[in-house]
Amino acid sequence: MTSQRVIAALLVLVIAALGAAFYIDWKMTVQLRTMKAFVEGYVFNEAVAACERAQSSTPFKWNGGKNTAVVGLNSVKLDKYTVIASYTLVADSVYCDYDPVKRKAEIGSNFLERESF
Repeated sequence: MTSQRVIAALLVLVIAALGAAFYIDWKMTVQLRTMKAFVEGYVFNEAVAACERAQSSTPFKWNGGKNTAVVGLNSVKLDKYTVIASYTLVADSVYCDYDPVKRKAEIGSNFLERESF
């Protein structure tokens, strides 16, 4: 009888631990989503301005563009210590990657082939 109680108590404990883990994961996901939205909103105006100023054979026109979209904030972790961030915008099929750290825009670049620091 005592072994059944111990097993039942362990089962309740495991269920409670799983519930707590899922709750913490949900809270962290909500906070991460909120932080990402804040960063994207903060970087958006800078990215549009830098992309429109960038020199290219295909001009990037966000204002007045017929088909515009925000791809969003992306990041690639090159190694243990280096993370490259990029904010990507698309206007009339012209892609522009904005680097918020360097504050530099590249039109028509492929984010994954970007030079490392």
